Amino acid sequence: MRESGILLPMASLPSSWGIGSLGEEAFLFADFLAAAGQSVWQVLPLTVPDFVHSPYASPSAFAGNPMLIDPASLAADGLITAAEADPPAGAMADRVDYAFAAREKDRCLRRAYLSFRQSPSAEFDRFREREAHWLSGYALFAAVKGYYGGRPWWLWDDGIRMRREADIRRFREELAEEIGFTEFCQYIFERQLGKLRDRLGARGITLMGDIPFYVAHDSADVWENPSLFALREDGSVRLAAGVPPDFFSARGQLWGNPVYDWDRMAADGFDFWMRRLARCGAMYGALRLDHFRAFDSYYVIAGGAPDASAGEWREGPGRRFIDEVRRRMPGLILIAEDLGELTPGVHALRRWAGIPGMRVMQFAFGGGADDPFLPHNYDRNTAVYLGTHDNDTTAGWWDSIGTAERSRAAAYLGIGRRASAKTAVRAMMRMASASAADRVIFTLADVGAAGSDARINTPGVGQGCWQYRAMVGFASERDAEFLREITEIYGRKRKSERD
Repeated sequence: MRESGILLPMASLPSSWGIGSLGEEAFLFADFLAAAGQSVWQVLPLTVPDFVHSPYASPSAFAGNPMLIDPASLAADGLITAAEADPPAGAMADRVDYAFAAREKDRCLRRAYLSFRQSPSAEFDRFREREAHWLSGYALFAAVKGYYGGRPWWLWDDGIRMRREADIRRFREELAEEIGFTEFCQYIFERQLGKLRDRLGARGITLMGDIPFYVAHDSADVWENPSLFALREDGSVRLAAGVPPDFFSARGQLWGNPVYDWDRMAADGFDFWMRRLARCGAMYGALRLDHFRAFDSYYVIAGGAPDASAGEWREGPGRRFIDEVRRRMPGLILIAEDLGELTPGVHALRRWAGIPGMRVMQFAFGGGADDPFLPHNYDRNTAVYLGTHDNDTTAGWWDSIGTAERSRAAAYLGIGRRASAKTAVRAMMRMASASAADRVIFTLADVGAAGSDARINTPGVGQGCWQYRAMVGFASERDAEFLREITEIYGRKRKSERD
């Protein structure tokens, strides 16, 4: 089925609470997608972000971000008053304000938890039982981390760091209130996400998620399962993840996540990964696998190294892993992020698995007619982007590229070299939609031809990223009409509209 969709982080939705939510603004965006004929809403990971607000380094690979909970829905459920659901003043208007959202949403959620405790809930009990395989450990991890003032788990006292039974019992008793609060927040997140999925499903729209390949060192996942990761006895990283030096980075990229011990993972049928994928499969209708190439081969750097220049490649889990995924979750819809310098083995693994790969049009104009990112070279089993969350906006890219690249792009797109950014973006949108690829995903910034100030992330920068905020209205009426027009012309209407 030919599809068209929009990439927009949930956090980037407009809101007076400083951050987008699973509530009314998400419902309004669902209505916008339906009106524009779209069938996919791609979001970034909905997990708790790290200290630079990245959702790709979460303290849990399973937990949802409580900052995305909608206070108005809490009031509708009778857990807080309407006055308490009114957002306080003070949030930044044009950027995601994480500090404001964390502070004010926490106050709101703690008031809701006090009300919730007065009335036992069988549904809550069922949720805790169903999700106990990750929820119990994460809630304890979050409470103990707060007890230690936010210090990473490898700097905790030995008993709890090493998860000795007596210390686990003691902290569960002493921190029972905080543990219960974390479990409550995850329950509410789950309920609100379910209502949003129902709204999207009623409009024929798939919610597409994103799963990071590695997990954060300072996470409940690593603390609970140290034997599954390349760690030293003191909890420090023995082998770290990253990528080697290339044209863009002379010293490579040292990410710092501990790499997996794939032999140990294989011994139990990759159970950690299977549970993780099952969780994501329950949250989303489709899933993008980040850093797919590492399933074929992955780069490791000695823990403590100053950069990534002296690492080595190792064999990934490959077909054994994909076989287990298909055996346990045959209906899981996956898309492979297969960008960057790839080996023939990576391409062979993706083709063997039958998983669609990705193409990014911003990468297409540096070479000749055989460039795989040019639309005439796409095959059907492909997801096409003008740019992803890691790229500049397409309008920003057009305004920044050199003369030679712009000339090649202009000639290919059939526009003048001095064409406006909006003209270039629309030509690229039209060409991507017309291609043979089954899926085309635009960022919301593409739809409005927004400049570089609407960029979501700049890899390797950290501070100042992940703060893009969409304005109320999402896009102009003309922009929405153009999107619907090319969606219809090139056969990408939602299934519900085709029937």
